[in-house]
Parts: sequence; C-alpha cells; structure tokens
Amino acid sequence: MASVLTIAGSDSSAGAGVQADLKTFAALGVYGTCAVTAITAQSTRGVSGVQDVSPEMVAAQIDAVVEDIRPDAVKTGMLASGPIIEVVAAKVREHGLPNLVVDPVMAAKSGDRLLREEAMAALREALLPLCTVVTPNVPEAEVLTGRHIVTDEDARRAAEEIVGLGAGAVVVKGGHRAGADAVDILYDGSTFQVYSAPRVDTTSTHGTGCTFASAIAAYLARGEPLAEAVGHAKEYLTEALRRAYPIGGGHGPVHHFHRWWEP
Repeated sequence: MASVLTIAGSDSSAGAGVQADLKTFAALGVYGTCAVTAITAQSTRGVSGVQDVSPEMVAAQIDAVVEDIRPDAVKTGMLASGPIIEVVAAKVREHGLPNLVVDPVMAAKSGDRLLREEAMAALREALLPLCTVVTPNVPEAEVLTGRHIVTDEDARRAAEEIVGLGAGAVVVKGGHRAGADAVDILYDGSTFQVYSAPRVDTTSTHGTGCTFASAIAAYLARGEPLAEAVGHAKEYLTEALRRAYPIGGGHGPVHHFHRWWEP
C-alpha cells in the first residue's frame, strides 16, 4: 500500500492541517503518516493560539516515520518558521524523499498569519528547489513573486517566476480570482495545463488548500504522472466542496469522505 507523509501543523477543529491531510489520504486509499510542526488553537472562526514544535522534534518525527514506513510522497503544509523549514529541507535531502508537494501555507482561511516574515527566504531558498510541485493560491503566489495576479496571463507569468526559483512545477490556484469558474494553472517548466471547474457557492472552504495538495501527493504516491494527479485532485476537491455540510459558525470543512456517505 502506498503511503504519504504530511509535515504540517495541527488544526484543533480538524478542518485543515494534519487532520485534513490524513482524512484526504484515507479517502484516496493511501496510508497517511505525519510530523507535526505546530499546534494551533483553532476553530472554523479563526486561530486563537499557535505553538511551534521544536525543529529537533520535527526532525525526530520525520526520522521515526521514514525509517519504518518510507513514504511514496511527502506533503508539507504549515511550517511557521525558518528553522523548521530548514530542518524539513535537510531531512528531505538526507532521506531522498520522493514526490514532495509543497503547500506554501501563509495564512489560515480566517486571515490569521501562519508563516512568519523571516521564514520566506527559507521557503524560497531551501524548500522550493526540492519540490516536485508547489501549490500557491493567488495571495501566496503574489508574495512569492511580488507580482499582482488578476488574469490568466498574470498567473502564467507568476508560474514561470516560481519555477525560476527552483520548483519542479507549480500550480497557481484560482480560487481567489473572480469568475464563474475556478481556474488552476499548472506549469512544469516547459508547458502549461489549465484545469477549470464551476465555482462552488459554499462557506465550507476551511482546509481547501491542504486537501488539494494532499490529494496531489496521494495520487503521485499511487504512481500517477503529475498532470494526471493534479486533475484528479481538482475533481476530488471540487466534489468535496459541492457536497460539504455545515460545521461550526465560520468557514466549515470540505466533505473529505463524500464518496462513501452523505450527512
């Protein structure tokens, strides 16, 4: 059975972070393991507290998992600080970890910041050059490139710049852009591929970025080529949004197990 390691923060409301990642892995038929980078006090309404795990403990978790249950893919989420990013990058290199999917988490759905300013250089210089694909939303892509993104052409130019930073490929997600369809653009350094789906009118959007990146990692672990994995992840997330049900008083989670049961 294929396995995927998520290296990310814990979400106490279980809609995003490690909890969303593990749900996604289970739903897509791969075995999920984790290394927790931070503990958040969080609900569907917002983040009220964050405590980082020490870089040494993050490293110890990665070592413990990899030496026993070697992953077929790795997904990173909330990494919070420069030292954590650097230790994760070091462990990816040390263990030769394959199929690295980087979700460059910078803020929660509520807008609460989850990546410190000082960590941006480490993200660009240490982690992006190791990844198979990075999956920024529009605000994250704008931070990475300094480019304002409105049109498809803007997204394409941003994608080229992000691959220029060393990433193997990039998906610039379209959820934050205007339009009837949510349009994601994959660039692998030579070709562009566009994935479009009707926008889902829902407030159940907590953990969408985590879920999408984790789904890509799951499909890569199952042996799919990148372009196919992104397409299948897009289909899975779109249906998880469409069939989500109300949880909490803010931005509720997507329905990770929509293929098996309705609320």
